[in-house]
Amino acid sequence: MRIARWASLLVAVALLPGLARAETVVKIGAALSMTGPAAAYGAQQKAGILAAVEQINKSGTLKGVKLEAVVEDDGSTKEQGIAVFQRFINKDKVAAIIGPTLSNTAYATNPLAQAAGVPVVAVSNTAPKGITDIGEWIWRVSLTEAQVIPGALKAAQQKLGFKSAGVLYGNDDAFTQGGYAVMKSALEAMGVKTVGTQTFAKPDRDYNAQLTQLLAQKPDILVVSALVENASGIVAQARQLGYQGPILGGNGFNSPKLIENAGKAAEGVLVGTAWNKVSGEKGNQDYLALMKAKGHEPDQFCTQAYVGVEVIAEAIRLSGKGTREGVKAGFLKLKGLVTPLGKFSFQQNRDGDHAPAVQVVKDGKFQIMQ
Repeated sequence: MRIARWASLLVAVALLPGLARAETVVKIGAALSMTGPAAAYGAQQKAGILAAVEQINKSGTLKGVKLEAVVEDDGSTKEQGIAVFQRFINKDKVAAIIGPTLSNTAYATNPLAQAAGVPVVAVSNTAPKGITDIGEWIWRVSLTEAQVIPGALKAAQQKLGFKSAGVLYGNDDAFTQGGYAVMKSALEAMGVKTVGTQTFAKPDRDYNAQLTQLLAQKPDILVVSALVENASGIVAQARQLGYQGPILGGNGFNSPKLIENAGKAAEGVLVGTAWNKVSGEKGNQDYLALMKAKGHEPDQFCTQAYVGVEVIAEAIRLSGKGTREGVKAGFLKLKGLVTPLGKFSFQQNRDGDHAPAVQVVKDGKFQIMQ
């Protein structure tokens, strides 16, 4: 009789919701620039990743699987990024890695993941060459400068009719160098005359000499490839020198820090962007409502990081496996995923594919150029 009662009790316990099978924890490593020149981007990326992990876990989309984000500071440097990747690969045993924040760092870190067979999702590496070329384990959500800048320049020219440009770019970073190459090629293809080209380095804070030389040539537009800390100073100093014409930047300009640091000088600045914030599509509206409820104002970097988690979760769902191999197998099947960036797919070369847009700073905010 006692044995029968125990047997009945065990059956009842086994049938209780949530106790029949323990959840599998799948770790996602996030190597983000929480310090250093790219810290403004890293803070937004962390917010996006944590929000996405929480939302996916709450949704129950991945039955029996719980995502866990392991966030580490890559320091905006190759050396620290390498140490973080090694920890993710060998100690934390993550199923996938998001990051690092900068393309410059990615060139050093991603070969480690490629060699170890760990999927990497680049959410802000927009250097046009060399990221996904590292190998079959490297994927990219962020649109490259080559996918964003030419369209932004064409849209801006249609609106403003500029015929000449002064170009300024950072010569010590893979992202800014790559952005410059795309800008140069796009301007040539459009028949826009480059009246002068100047360079700077990330530690620089005084750009008056370069700007003075460029402005002396009376360009119709300034085209700049820079990270946000440099971009803010360039914009502010150009206005201080009396330049009131248009300024167009690439992905590095896409941070609220540009407006915060440059103030009123940022008004009218044009930026090629991977995210149409005012899109009425459900994926974007749901995301904005979620971030608003958290009291967070997202930018492109926050949004792309959020989508980085979404594509990993979708890959796990499609493959049915929360392993490194499962994530990679799921990526191969992923197509038309509804995200805040729009319907997202991977191209054959593992770069992201969705529609870009053009923003303008108006009334102290990024707004889509009409």
